[in-house]
Amino acid sequence: MTAEIRFFWARLNANYWFYPAVFSIFAAFLAFAMIYLDRSGAASLLNDVSWLMPSRPTGASNLLTVMAGSMIGTAATVFSITIAAVAYASGNYGPRLLTNFMEDRGNQLSLATFIGSFVYALIVLRAVRTEDETSAVGVATALPGFAPQLSLLVAYALLAICVAVLVFFLNHIPSSIRINMVLEGIGRRLLDAIREMYPVEDELGDAREGIDGAELTAWGTGYIQMIDYEDMVELARKHDATFSLIVRTGDFVHRDLPLMRIDGVEPKEIEEEIRECFTLGATRTPEQDPQFLMDELVEIGLRALSPGINDPFTAITALHWLGASTAEIGRRDLRRDICPGDDSEEECPVIPRADDFDHYVERGFGSIRSGVATSSTASQIMFESLENAAIPIQHSKRCKSLENEAELLMKQARTALKGPDLEKVEERYKLFKERLSASHVRAA
Repeated sequence: MTAEIRFFWARLNANYWFYPAVFSIFAAFLAFAMIYLDRSGAASLLNDVSWLMPSRPTGASNLLTVMAGSMIGTAATVFSITIAAVAYASGNYGPRLLTNFMEDRGNQLSLATFIGSFVYALIVLRAVRTEDETSAVGVATALPGFAPQLSLLVAYALLAICVAVLVFFLNHIPSSIRINMVLEGIGRRLLDAIREMYPVEDELGDAREGIDGAELTAWGTGYIQMIDYEDMVELARKHDATFSLIVRTGDFVHRDLPLMRIDGVEPKEIEEEIRECFTLGATRTPEQDPQFLMDELVEIGLRALSPGINDPFTAITALHWLGASTAEIGRRDLRRDICPGDDSEEECPVIPRADDFDHYVERGFGSIRSGVATSSTASQIMFESLENAAIPIQHSKRCKSLENEAELLMKQARTALKGPDLEKVEERYKLFKERLSASHVRAA
């Protein structure tokens, strides 16, 4: 499976229309199946249920008409509310969060339920025959015309489900645009992405460095959205070559920028096959790119600390999730196992771009540092987050990276703050160094 196909599937089920389309197809099959059962006489079993009165064709027609009209109206309302929530979130938290809301399963499945029920009601309605029309063969009741009794029971069940989904949706939308929930969603997704990319914990190895070789350059323009490492490994073994990537997922490339270095075969001989291992697009996506989620946390934090918004407590929450993700990275082996069949990493013919711990610290805390330094409260919390991230990391070099980041924050705060605000930050920085030193002594 090429990178294009895998990325297409990942993006397909993330589209807002995907689940409504799937539910509509399923509802159509369900409707035809229930009508078939009604026409074959399966509804005669309902005659033994004394409390279940059969519906007349006119009543069935009215019910299905009301159901279809109300479902499409509710679906339109759900879509309008979703768009309003998306507009609010993207305007307040950043335009890159638009993808998060459009991919929200709660929003997708809510709309899909109403659209599917609408399709079901329309198809069943077509099968209803009133008293003045010719009765269908095999009707299970003695009433004239044709009222599909089993289909109507399923319609009642769908109505009950739709009511429950509507209540869920009305609770889900205001909850989903709360900034704490937004940050939690990004933070947990980031932690999952880190654990998936670096599954080995407590070995604390650094990524393998690349090798020299002939450069293969990019052929198009856009963001690298996915890299198919499996196909790339097969290609490298086929030609007995070694590929050393210069770019990572999420990088922007254009023509003639180097993508990788190749040793063992001429790049021109395998250029077409290598192209199939990369997917380029106009936007970045979270697939294979934890930095994208980290950038979203940074963006929310910086916007919150801007003079126009001035919301340090939102930035504090973003710092807490950055600290959690940094601690998660700090205790993991950063050597990516893209050749699980090999006994050692050195045997793998494809070497991803090396991302060390310093890279992630700079990408997260380093990017938000300039905004944090303007707020005394946020600066103190960043020291706390750096301290909490360093405590569980049993690696002196990685802890030193966090110490350096704290020192840079203190230098920048001294240029942005003064008076009592600066004194509080100085005290917190002193406490940070004391606690970190004590933690290192206990670890030793």
